[in-house]
Amino acid sequence: MTTHTLLLTPWMQPHRIVSWEAAITLLFNDKIEVLEEYDEVVRSPSLEIPIPAVARLMRAVSPNKKGVKFSRINVLTRDKFTCQYCGRPITFGTGTYDHMIPKSQGGKTVWENIVSSCKDCNSRKANRTPEQARMKLRSIPRRPKSLPLTPIAATRVHEMWRPYMQA
Repeated sequence: MTTHTLLLTPWMQPHRIVSWEAAITLLFNDKIEVLEEYDEVVRSPSLEIPIPAVARLMRAVSPNKKGVKFSRINVLTRDKFTCQYCGRPITFGTGTYDHMIPKSQGGKTVWENIVSSCKDCNSRKANRTPEQARMKLRSIPRRPKSLPLTPIAATRVHEMWRPYMQA
């Protein structure tokens, strides 16, 4: 069974991916308009509902006051799935994140102290700062205000989603 629905903003921009159950709840609460449906349906004794593939929010969502949630996937996305030391492409499986100021030296796990790193560079840097390890950063880490859909999500999308994900 198909498990996800692409949710668009009222202006038809990709907003997020939700479960089909969440999409049906939003539909019953008149919060979305369904634009595309999968061939699969959900049945109850008195109702049959096609599973939404793509839906548009009826109202604008208030911006997240706390900003983008800190997570490994969001750090990799912010850094464009690139090692911030050597520039090699990395994936969720091959990449990690690195504390610029190591925890042992008082570094915190915050946006401004974390960069994406390949495992080789992370090992080479070890328990040192980039300066101590004589390694140059490709960009200064900052807290992002928003993130694009991740390249991982963009490569595993349902065919019906593609027209809505064009930049």
